[in-house]
Amino acid sequence: MTNSALSHNTNLDAALLGITLDRGGGRPLHAQLAQALRRLILSGRAASGARLPASRRLAAELGVSRITALAALDQLVAEGYLETRRGAGTFVAGDLPHIATPEHRAAQGPAPGAPAPLRPFHPGLPDLAGFPHAAWARHLDQSWRNPEPALLAVPDPMGWAPLRNAIAAHLDAWRGIACAGGQVIVTSGAAEAFALIAQSMREPGAEVLVEEPGFAPMRRALAEAGLACRPCPVDCDGFDIAAAEADHPDARAAVVTPSRHYPYGMTLPLPRRLALLDWAARRDAWVVEDDYDSEFRYRGAPLPALMSLDTGGRTLYVGSFSKLLSPALRLGYLVAPPRLLPALRAALDRRGAQASLTPQPALARFMASGEFAVHLRRMRRVYAQRQDALRAAITAEIPDLLIAPPDPSGMHLVAGLGPALAGRVHDREIAAAAQEAGLTLRALSAYATGPGARQGLVLGYAAFDEAALRDAVARLARVIRRLAAA
Repeated sequence: MTNSALSHNTNLDAALLGITLDRGGGRPLHAQLAQALRRLILSGRAASGARLPASRRLAAELGVSRITALAALDQLVAEGYLETRRGAGTFVAGDLPHIATPEHRAAQGPAPGAPAPLRPFHPGLPDLAGFPHAAWARHLDQSWRNPEPALLAVPDPMGWAPLRNAIAAHLDAWRGIACAGGQVIVTSGAAEAFALIAQSMREPGAEVLVEEPGFAPMRRALAEAGLACRPCPVDCDGFDIAAAEADHPDARAAVVTPSRHYPYGMTLPLPRRLALLDWAARRDAWVVEDDYDSEFRYRGAPLPALMSLDTGGRTLYVGSFSKLLSPALRLGYLVAPPRLLPALRAALDRRGAQASLTPQPALARFMASGEFAVHLRRMRRVYAQRQDALRAAITAEIPDLLIAPPDPSGMHLVAGLGPALAGRVHDREIAAAAQEAGLTLRALSAYATGPGARQGLVLGYAAFDEAALRDAVARLARVIRRLAAA
């Protein structure tokens, strides 16, 4: 069979599956089927020479008797729309002069666009070239070549059990969190985790304390779920629950980034962590710990998580694999105290599971094999070298315009505006001009919701090698000097 004939038959098979018959109508089923087939031929969807399925198969696919299917086919053969070939089957007639060739009409609407190119200094992205393709392909193949029966059954909305256990083991080893796999919920990312938390609170309009500046998608997820976000300015030590409680005494929850504030990067000191947990216990409130990239700590071991200090079960822990492996996986997780699990399960049942099951067994195998930990350690070394390269390039090119102190962890660097730019150029002007120059960076002031925000640039470096970072700094230097001169 030629490619053209194969294409015609594939299109015809798809069209036949779309035929619907009115079993409660007044017209006989064979007449309805004949009319539907006639329309397919007249419209050109059943091309001349296309072979129809055998009458038994056609009847089975449409849910009618074989007698009905034969009556419809015989009618169209008699009218000249179909022809039979001994030993070959039934085909659309090749000589239908009264049927005009369908005009080709241009599709209406826009075509799908290409994804935006990855450009320095896009923050929050891992090294995509360093993704463990070979190991991932092996685990994905082993998971689905001969899958467990449970993989093909109705999935648990909480996530694949082996992955939940693997996440719990990882958190115990890397973050000091002693949790059971049953406390882990696999999500499609941090946004879903925040939405689940908001819906589980069941208090529309409840006040939630959030860091100012902070992570805008988190605020949107909470607000869309009906909660009232109350921005609380951070100082040099991060979130201050004493000041936040004085301004918002009725708050029911707080969302914080204690291991590494986003975007500033400071670590919440132990006294403030303990004060935050004490506040949650006193106020019967919840603390949500957003731990987005603490595995990438370049000096010393990763700091213990806030949840590891919580003996009262008032902390929820949010993590994601987007920065650890790839945002394409669309996988994250939420660890909840046992008392909140029923409410979270109910919220999950209402909204439905959003995390794809396909990558979950492969990720579980990848983590259990130890290859995940090896990958994290390798990326930690790579990212440390890239941060050093970025800082060295800034020092060499524009030491008077940007101040970029070292950061002991993370995937982005916060560079403050130097004295030569103070009061002359706004960080949002730099970000806009850099965009036109082929760079993607964020203005530090854009992370705040109010006026008087700190000025600076958020420079992601994890996804770009040293040569790309040096070239990008050179382009950024030209942009900033042009703005300063103007």
